[in-house]
Amino acid sequence: MMEAVVSVLAIFGAGLVALAGLGLFRLPDPLTRASAVSKAAALGLLVIILAAIIADWSLRSVIILILVLIAHLVTVPLSGLALARASYQSGTARPPVTTVDEPADRERRQHE
Repeated sequence: MMEAVVSVLAIFGAGLVALAGLGLFRLPDPLTRASAVSKAAALGLLVIILAAIIADWSLRSVIILILVLIAHLVTVPLSGLALARASYQSGTARPPVTTVDEPADRERRQHE
């Protein structure tokens, strides 16, 4: 029974990571790509690590996996934000589907 739960969680997590990869190809601009990839990859790895914890309950494995999870959940959103910010500042994040540009509006109001 436990092997089935671990298998389902691992497949679900891998599906979320694959969905993040698909988002890289299908989404229209760097801002949405960075957002989708960071969220789906973080959730996918969380589910995969949960499956690994269920599969191996040894104290050493649980501690290592929790540390990996914490490191991942801290770094992935920050790296997604850094990539999105860099693409915005370089000017590559302005496709026709983006209608609201709050940083540009804020900057325009400060200069008025």
